[in-house]
Amino acid sequence: MPELRRVPVNGIELNVATAGSGPAVLLLHGFPHTWQVWGEIMAALSGRYQVIAPDLRGFGASTRAGTGYDAATLAGDAAALLDALDVPSAAVVGIDAGTAPAFLLALRHPERVRRLVVMEALLGGLPGAEDFLAHGAPWWFGFHAVPGLAETVVEGNEAAYIDWFLNAGTLGEGLRPEVRDAFVRAYTGRAALRCAFSYYRALPESAVQIERAVATTRLTVPTLAVGAHPVGTVLERQLRPIADDLTGRIIEDCGHIIPLHRPEALLGLLHPFLAG
Repeated sequence: MPELRRVPVNGIELNVATAGSGPAVLLLHGFPHTWQVWGEIMAALSGRYQVIAPDLRGFGASTRAGTGYDAATLAGDAAALLDALDVPSAAVVGIDAGTAPAFLLALRHPERVRRLVVMEALLGGLPGAEDFLAHGAPWWFGFHAVPGLAETVVEGNEAAYIDWFLNAGTLGEGLRPEVRDAFVRAYTGRAALRCAFSYYRALPESAVQIERAVATTRLTVPTLAVGAHPVGTVLERQLRPIADDLTGRIIEDCGHIIPLHRPEALLGLLHPFLAG
């Protein structure tokens, strides 16, 4: 089992799971996940790597901060976490909400990121997603973005709401009950919901941060973009014009929550890429 600890960073505390020893691998989760989304991935990597999986700011058991859900602040949290753990550099893996901070960390501090893996997300501020967004963003983006609305509607119905995302993200195959229950607990209550939805409310700010960063800087870190359903190759297309060393891969018959739905397929990509 991973070791859990609380690590002070940037005026908050992150709940952090760690396992193994060796070169560091930092894993950044998305919505509606906690560090537990990486459980099988951590177990498989910990024989060779020091694996670090925090609950992002406001998520899971980390501090329910009032602000700081933009990509730049989350990237700063990740860098501060590496400092606190005395880790000079790491391979960084992000999915969904964890992708933008992983990307900005690699773009702004390539000396801290040995390799970058990003999965199943769109990077606001970068072209390439026009076809995917031709009929608008997924419905929950607008719902979550309205201050106070989603909390009011979802509170008291958290389990049903989170189950919808988890079932869609695994193409209806479901999860181990203990993992599903951990996610539901993590997103139950108004404070937890407010923090989760604050990530969506910060997306316009994050898009501006990304747009400004790529205007003057190229992504030089070796990068693997992994797609499944529904994002597919969109993230790879967004990164292709600005990345010096990019590999794109698709995992077939796989839902959005790749580390839960097809962990073995993901590990089949991670092992050679991280070792490269």
